[in-house]
Amino acid sequence: MNDGAVALPAWLRRAAPGGDVALALGVVVLMAVLVVPLPTLLLDAFLALSLTAGVLVLMVALLLRRPLDFTAFPQVLLLTTLLRLALNVATTRTILTSGHEGPEAAGHVVAAFGGFLMGGDVVVGLIVFAILLIINFMVVTKGSGRIAEVAARFSLDAMPGKQMAIDADLSAGLIDETEARKRRRELEEESAFHGAMDGAAKFVRGDAIAGLIITAINLVGGMAIGLLRHGMGVADAATTFATLTVGDGLVSQIPALLVSVAAGIVVTKAAGEDRADEAMARQLGGGWKAMALTSGAAGFLGLLPGMPLLPFLALAGGAGWIAWRGHAAERRAAGPTPEDAAPPPPGEPPIADTLRMDLLRIELGYGLLSLAAGDAPRLTEQIRGLRRTLAQEMGFVLPSVRVQDNMELPPDTYVLRVKEIEAGRGQLRPPMHLAIDPAGGVPAMAGERTTEPSFGLPALWIAEALREEALARGCTVVDAAGVLATHLTETVREHMPDLLSYAETQKLLEDLPKEHQKLVADLVPAPVGVAGVQRLLQALLAERVSIRDMPTILEGVQEAYAAGAQQRGLPAVLAMVRARLARQLSDAARGVQGYVPLVTLSAEWEQEFAESLVGPPEDRQLAMAPSRLTAFMQRVREVFDAAAAAGEAPALVCSGPIRGHVRAIVERFRPATTVLAQAEIHPRARIRTVASL
Repeated sequence: MNDGAVALPAWLRRAAPGGDVALALGVVVLMAVLVVPLPTLLLDAFLALSLTAGVLVLMVALLLRRPLDFTAFPQVLLLTTLLRLALNVATTRTILTSGHEGPEAAGHVVAAFGGFLMGGDVVVGLIVFAILLIINFMVVTKGSGRIAEVAARFSLDAMPGKQMAIDADLSAGLIDETEARKRRRELEEESAFHGAMDGAAKFVRGDAIAGLIITAINLVGGMAIGLLRHGMGVADAATTFATLTVGDGLVSQIPALLVSVAAGIVVTKAAGEDRADEAMARQLGGGWKAMALTSGAAGFLGLLPGMPLLPFLALAGGAGWIAWRGHAAERRAAGPTPEDAAPPPPGEPPIADTLRMDLLRIELGYGLLSLAAGDAPRLTEQIRGLRRTLAQEMGFVLPSVRVQDNMELPPDTYVLRVKEIEAGRGQLRPPMHLAIDPAGGVPAMAGERTTEPSFGLPALWIAEALREEALARGCTVVDAAGVLATHLTETVREHMPDLLSYAETQKLLEDLPKEHQKLVADLVPAPVGVAGVQRLLQALLAERVSIRDMPTILEGVQEAYAAGAQQRGLPAVLAMVRARLARQLSDAARGVQGYVPLVTLSAEWEQEFAESLVGPPEDRQLAMAPSRLTAFMQRVREVFDAAAAAGEAPALVCSGPIRGHVRAIVERFRPATTVLAQAEIHPRARIRTVASL
């Protein structure tokens, strides 16, 4: 046995309030009211429904905590407007056909409103009704429409920035993917809601205009029919049809005014989480000083000659009581303090806020904002992948990358900044793809010629439909986000020494496993310190040497200091550390054939470099003649270009004392070339000499 409840059929449940069938039937009934005459009893029921619906909409708007809690408001606004217009047509039909029978010809609701407002005076009733109509049309409706228009415009303008803020929080690890999707969905709902409210506000304005026209038709048309068709006197016709017209206008304008006020409350609701009553009570009554001044002003107005003392005195007393309670609550919250304590000086924002800078920033023209927006932004995915790759390959943790729009840039241009200074820029053509011929030429395809921004290679922007054809031709095809990510990767690799800060170095040392903390304690804070480790790591990163094997690096530093290498400066310590990393350096220089291709420095150049070193041992400088430097660089170009043509990417090998100076010269025109000392080649590494300088 059940508890007595009767199970309704499925079709009847759908026809109940809240079902899809019920909504469809309601709209059909409204359409029918426009063309089918209604008896007075049914007309009274519909008018009562219109009034009640207006009160309900206003109450819901007042108790909202945020506008998105009432996303159905634009549809409700349309349906309530349609209901009032349908009832206007129905009452107009009744007034014009049966108005001569008396004030109750259009139903008791219309007669009651007309008689109550007019109070027996036709002119007063018409004037009061006109004032109500003007208030709704000129003040509430017009203001709400303007606010809705501005809110929609600002919501759409702010959408790219909000999307990039969500992506930045996701990239920084402040939120997870689920929270990011939730925020993006709320952002889309907010944009759609404000856009719908901008259009729905026009319904309210059109409803007010229609009410004014219908009122004029009822009054003029009704009197004309009463005088000419039914032979009524002028006074009787004016009284009867004025009462019906004002009553009909009030029955439609009062719900319209309620809904207009509700629309104004919804569109003026800020982004806070408080209801309207809570926000106004806290913000108007929360400041006891304002209430105290208001109390004094009300008391002063009451004492002016001719002013009624009682109402002003009551207002002054109420405001004073609220101010006293607010002051007492503030003192209790602050705790006991000396009465003569000097007020604190006005606070200023800390100067550090103006000095803070972004270590890495990507600025996008407005035409590229789609790369960092949407449910699955490609650029954000690429940055996350870059962070993982650098951590695994180089042991370097990439700082947070800020992505922002820059309206001063051309639409298809981006800029990469390192510590606020431009480090690179390029142009993208999304959704087109970049096709690059590995042979170094321009692919023989239809497209827009360009230069690849990371390596300066000739390339071609092609349509997405040509991607498979380009791959079949052996080209490398990259989308716009991939091009930007590649450029960012090369920029980061080039500026890793600048991005490794003191704080990041300290964090790397603190994150070492527990078994290596004794090694850190022997070096930090003395004799090396965090700053010394930072300089050493920056020197390694400058030559793109991975610092992931931090224990081996610290062991090399300890060995160098034990041998007194610190007296000869950082280059001597760096040489011993690199010797410790010989296995890693040899593996990084190994080619696809399984051996390390080498270009050796001849004895003549070795001797010339050694003889050109001047200065004390801790600060040796290279003083070679410019003509000899030019000859050396020309010879390096020739040898390495020939090796590259043979499919080799060799490393240049020289003796340890001159390695740093040779590297300083080579990196200026071949920054990707590896320069190794003889002690940095692991004994078990397979090597092959491909050329000699």
